[in-house]
Amino acid sequence: MFKAAVLLSHQYNITIDGEFLGWQVAETTGGIIDALSDACRAVLNLNTVGIIGPELSRESQLVAPFGEKLGIPVISYASTDPDLSDKKTYPTFYRTVPSDDTAASSLVKLFIRYNWTSCSIIYQNDAFGSGGVKAINQAFNQSKLTVTQTVIFDIGYLGFRGDLKVSLVNSPTRIVIVWAESIY
Repeated sequence: MFKAAVLLSHQYNITIDGEFLGWQVAETTGGIIDALSDACRAVLNLNTVGIIGPELSRESQLVAPFGEKLGIPVISYASTDPDLSDKKTYPTFYRTVPSDDTAASSLVKLFIRYNWTSCSIIYQNDAFGSGGVKAINQAFNQSKLTVTQTVIFDIGYLGFRGDLKVSLVNSPTRIVIVWAESIY
Protein backbone atom coordinates (compact mmCIF):
# COMPACT_ATOMS: atom_id res chain seq x y z
CA MET A 1 0.00 0.00 0.00
CA PHE A 2 2.82 2.39 0.89
CA LYS A 3 4.63 1.67 -2.36
CA ALA A 4 1.41 2.30 -4.32
CA ALA A 5 1.02 5.70 -2.63
CA VAL A 6 4.58 6.66 -3.56
CA LEU A 7 4.08 5.56 -7.17
CA LEU A 8 0.85 7.56 -7.40
CA SER A 9 2.64 10.63 -6.03
CA HIS A 10 5.14 10.30 -8.91
CA GLN A 11 2.38 9.82 -11.47
CA TYR A 12 0.65 13.01 -10.32
CA ASN A 13 3.89 15.00 -9.87
CA ILE A 14 3.41 15.39 -6.12
CA THR A 15 6.65 16.58 -4.53
CA ILE A 16 7.93 17.91 -1.24
CA ASP A 17 10.26 20.88 -1.65
CA GLY A 18 10.61 19.91 -5.30
CA GLU A 19 11.67 16.32 -4.50
CA PHE A 20 9.71 13.21 -5.36
CA LEU A 21 9.07 10.76 -2.55
CA GLY A 22 11.21 7.64 -2.59
CA TRP A 23 11.48 4.44 -0.66
CA GLN A 24 13.83 1.63 0.16
CA VAL A 25 12.65 -1.74 1.44
CA ALA A 26 14.59 -4.06 3.74
CA GLU A 27 13.49 -7.36 5.25
CA THR A 28 14.87 -7.66 8.78
CA THR A 29 13.63 -11.20 9.56
CA GLY A 30 13.23 -10.36 13.25
CA GLY A 31 16.89 -9.74 14.02
CA ILE A 32 17.39 -6.50 15.93
CA ILE A 33 20.92 -5.97 14.66
CA ASP A 34 19.70 -6.65 11.10
CA ALA A 35 17.04 -3.99 11.59
CA LEU A 36 19.59 -1.43 12.78
CA SER A 37 22.03 -2.35 10.01
CA ASP A 38 19.32 -1.97 7.35
CA ALA A 39 18.26 1.38 8.81
CA CYS A 40 21.88 2.61 8.75
CA ARG A 41 22.32 1.56 5.12
CA ALA A 42 19.02 3.15 4.11
CA VAL A 43 19.89 6.59 5.48
CA LEU A 44 23.56 6.55 4.47
CA ASN A 45 23.25 8.02 0.98
CA LEU A 46 19.66 9.19 0.84
CA ASN A 47 17.87 12.31 2.00
CA THR A 48 15.82 10.27 4.45
CA VAL A 49 13.01 12.09 6.23
CA GLY A 50 11.58 9.12 8.14
CA ILE A 51 11.55 5.38 8.64
CA ILE A 52 8.41 3.29 8.16
CA GLY A 53 8.82 0.22 10.31
CA PRO A 54 10.13 -1.89 11.79
CA GLU A 55 7.36 -4.39 12.29
CA LEU A 56 8.49 -5.96 15.56
CA SER A 57 8.61 -4.27 18.96
CA ARG A 58 12.07 -5.67 19.70
CA GLU A 59 13.37 -4.06 16.50
CA SER A 60 11.57 -0.77 17.18
CA GLN A 61 13.25 -0.50 20.59
CA LEU A 62 16.59 -0.26 18.79
CA VAL A 63 15.67 1.60 15.60
CA ALA A 64 13.61 4.31 17.36
CA PRO A 65 16.59 5.77 19.30
CA PHE A 66 18.56 5.68 16.02
CA GLY A 67 15.82 7.75 14.39
CA GLU A 68 15.92 10.15 17.31
CA LYS A 69 19.69 10.65 16.87
CA LEU A 70 19.10 11.52 13.21
CA GLY A 71 16.11 13.72 14.04
CA ILE A 72 13.68 11.68 11.93
CA PRO A 73 10.47 9.88 12.90
CA VAL A 74 10.20 6.11 13.08
CA ILE A 75 6.65 4.95 12.35
CA SER A 76 5.83 1.30 13.01
CA TYR A 77 2.81 -0.40 11.51
CA ALA A 78 2.85 -3.33 13.95
CA SER A 79 4.95 -2.68 17.11
CA THR A 80 2.63 -2.88 20.11
CA ASP A 81 4.91 -2.91 23.17
CA PRO A 82 3.48 -0.35 25.65
CA ASP A 83 7.00 0.80 26.62
CA LEU A 84 7.33 2.34 23.15
CA SER A 85 4.62 4.85 24.17
CA ASP A 86 7.07 6.53 26.57
CA LYS A 87 7.78 9.83 24.79
CA LYS A 88 10.79 10.58 27.02
CA THR A 89 12.50 7.37 25.94
CA TYR A 90 11.19 7.25 22.36
CA PRO A 91 10.36 10.87 21.37
CA THR A 92 10.38 10.27 17.61
CA PHE A 93 8.55 6.92 17.64
CA TYR A 94 5.00 6.65 16.34
CA ARG A 95 2.77 3.72 15.53
CA THR A 96 -0.34 3.07 13.47
CA VAL A 97 -1.64 0.31 15.76
CA PRO A 98 -2.66 0.60 19.41
CA SER A 99 -0.33 -0.53 22.16
CA ASP A 100 -0.90 -3.74 24.10
CA ASP A 101 -2.52 -1.63 26.84
CA THR A 102 -5.61 -1.40 24.61
CA ALA A 103 -5.73 -5.17 24.09
CA ALA A 104 -5.29 -5.73 27.84
CA SER A 105 -8.19 -3.38 28.55
CA SER A 106 -10.35 -5.33 26.10
CA LEU A 107 -9.41 -8.60 27.81
CA VAL A 108 -10.49 -7.13 31.16
CA LYS A 109 -13.87 -6.21 29.68
CA LEU A 110 -14.26 -9.72 28.28
CA PHE A 111 -13.41 -11.31 31.64
CA ILE A 112 -15.84 -9.04 33.50
CA ARG A 113 -18.60 -9.68 30.94
CA TYR A 114 -18.36 -13.46 31.41
CA ASN A 115 -17.56 -13.36 35.15
CA TRP A 116 -14.18 -14.97 34.63
CA THR A 117 -11.71 -14.23 37.42
CA SER A 118 -8.38 -15.78 36.47
CA CYS A 119 -6.20 -17.08 33.66
CA SER A 120 -2.81 -18.41 32.73
CA ILE A 121 -0.69 -16.69 30.09
CA ILE A 122 1.70 -18.29 27.61
CA TYR A 123 3.95 -15.68 26.02
CA GLN A 124 7.02 -15.39 23.82
CA ASN A 125 10.22 -14.08 25.40
CA ASP A 126 10.79 -10.80 23.58
CA ALA A 127 9.57 -7.19 23.78
CA PHE A 128 6.19 -8.12 22.28
CA GLY A 129 5.62 -10.97 24.73
CA SER A 130 6.94 -9.35 27.89
CA GLY A 131 5.22 -6.05 27.05
CA GLY A 132 1.92 -7.84 26.55
CA VAL A 133 2.18 -9.79 29.79
CA LYS A 134 3.10 -6.63 31.67
CA ALA A 135 0.08 -4.79 30.23
CA ILE A 136 -2.29 -7.68 31.00
CA ASN A 137 -0.97 -8.05 34.56
CA GLN A 138 -1.40 -4.33 35.24
CA ALA A 139 -4.91 -4.22 33.77
CA PHE A 140 -5.95 -7.38 35.62
CA ASN A 141 -4.53 -6.16 38.96
CA GLN A 142 -6.45 -2.89 38.65
CA SER A 143 -9.67 -4.85 38.03
CA LYS A 144 -9.11 -7.44 40.77
CA LEU A 145 -8.57 -10.24 38.25
CA THR A 146 -5.80 -12.80 38.64
CA VAL A 147 -3.06 -14.15 36.41
CA THR A 148 -2.36 -17.45 38.15
CA GLN A 149 0.77 -18.29 36.18
CA THR A 150 2.84 -17.34 33.19
CA VAL A 151 4.61 -19.77 30.90
CA ILE A 152 7.43 -18.62 28.63
CA PHE A 153 7.80 -19.82 25.06
CA ASP A 154 11.45 -19.30 24.16
CA ILE A 155 11.69 -18.04 20.58
CA GLY A 156 15.43 -18.78 20.54
CA TYR A 157 15.12 -22.53 20.83
CA LEU A 158 11.39 -22.75 19.97
CA GLY A 159 10.31 -24.48 23.14
CA PHE A 160 8.63 -23.90 26.48
CA ARG A 161 10.59 -23.16 29.61
CA GLY A 162 9.45 -25.81 32.03
CA ASP A 163 6.86 -28.52 31.57
CA LEU A 164 3.84 -27.01 29.81
CA LYS A 165 1.59 -30.02 30.38
CA VAL A 166 2.27 -30.12 34.13
CA SER A 167 1.78 -26.35 34.40
CA LEU A 168 -1.60 -26.42 32.67
CA VAL A 169 -2.90 -29.60 34.32
CA ASN A 170 -2.06 -28.27 37.79
CA SER A 171 -3.39 -24.77 37.12
CA PRO A 172 -6.46 -23.65 39.09
CA THR A 173 -7.85 -21.99 35.94
CA ARG A 174 -8.83 -23.37 32.56
CA ILE A 175 -8.56 -20.06 30.70
CA VAL A 176 -5.27 -19.66 28.85
CA ILE A 177 -4.23 -16.52 26.98
CA VAL A 178 -1.56 -17.11 24.34
CA TRP A 179 0.41 -13.90 23.70
CA ALA A 180 2.66 -14.86 20.81
CA GLU A 181 3.11 -14.26 17.12
CA SER A 182 1.41 -16.82 14.90
CA ILE A 183 4.75 -17.97 13.44
CA TYR A 184 5.54 -19.61 16.79
